[in-house]
Amino acid sequence: MRTLGMDVSTTTCPLDALKKVAQESYDAVVIDLMMPEMDGFEALRAFKLKKPDLQVILLTGQATVENTMKAIKLGAMDLMEKPADLKKLIKKITKAKNRKILKDTQRL
Repeated sequence: MRTLGMDVSTTTCPLDALKKVAQESYDAVVIDLMMPEMDGFEALRAFKLKKPDLQVILLTGQATVENTMKAIKLGAMDLMEKPADLKKLIKKITKAKNRKILKDTQRL
C-alpha cells in the first residue's frame, strides 16, 4: 500500500488499533476476522461505537455467507477472503476514502 502512495498505519494488536482509531482519522481500517485478543466482529463493534462512520474492511480465511452477512449487519464496508486480491482491496480503500470525503463535505 505504501508503494502506491497510501499512508499506512499498522499494528498487530486490535486493542492498539482501537486506540489509534480514537486518536486519529482514517479513511479505512482493514482488520482480520480472527485475532487472539478479540475477533474482528468485536473490534468492528468497538470501532463503530467510537466512530460510526468509520469504513471497516474485514479479512478472513473463513468467508461464508453467514460471516459476510454478520459483518455487513454490524456495519462493515465489506468482508474479503484471504489472501486478499490487492487490486480489489485498493479499490475498496479508495471507495472508503471517497465515502469519508462525501460524509465530511455533507457535514459542512
